[in-house]
Amino acid sequence: MRPSNVTTSPVSIARTLGREAGRLRFRPPVAQVYNPLVYAFGAHSRYLELYCRSAAEVLLVGMNPGPWGMAQTGVPFGEVALVRDWLGIGDGVRPPRKTHPKRPIEGFLCQRSEISGQRLWGWARERFGSPDAFFQRFFVWNHCPLAFLEDSGRNRTPDKLPAEERAPLFEVCDRALVRIVDFLSPSLVLGVGKYGEDRARAALGTSVRIDRILHPSPASPAANRGWAAQVESQLESLDIELPPR
Repeated sequence: MRPSNVTTSPVSIARTLGREAGRLRFRPPVAQVYNPLVYAFGAHSRYLELYCRSAAEVLLVGMNPGPWGMAQTGVPFGEVALVRDWLGIGDGVRPPRKTHPKRPIEGFLCQRSEISGQRLWGWARERFGSPDAFFQRFFVWNHCPLAFLEDSGRNRTPDKLPAEERAPLFEVCDRALVRIVDFLSPSLVLGVGKYGEDRARAALGTSVRIDRILHPSPASPAANRGWAAQVESQLESLDIELPPR
């Protein structure tokens, strides 16, 4: 799919991605689909306007919204407190009319905390100090904008969808990834976990350097053994210099 050689604004890329992904349909066991690029687009567009800058050095590519992160705030890995208090985004979410009773969308009133977001954005705050310093070099993007819930409320990740549902979803998500890379012109694309790396390689080919870092999910035993220190070691091995402590 690479390259496109078409540069459009990040807000336009995200709006198109949300619209195209929102047209897709999914069968059971998927019972509910959340699309924060629709109901939380105000918050997401603010994130892009504030922090998505051309000529970023590193693009971090996550999987899809977590139920207590981007599904609530519209920001990838968007743990509520860090999005509000560190990134300075505290509104722009209008919950959809229909929600899963076990996974309500409460926006910035949500009291639950996403551990993956705590780890990723907490590390960025601790290591870089200010959002401006972090986003001068990095940007964070989720490959898929949709969150999939089963009847029980269990999260179903995009890679677990059947092939006939994955293919059209990956097509629109890969296309958006190509466009955001065209805009950012990063020297390195890092999957946050294997899924992000795999989709980056499928969408971008050999046009840009691609690797991955450890995903911060608490479901990963490795991530629970000092995620930040391991990621810093991975970044250093990739010749990404970090600010001094």
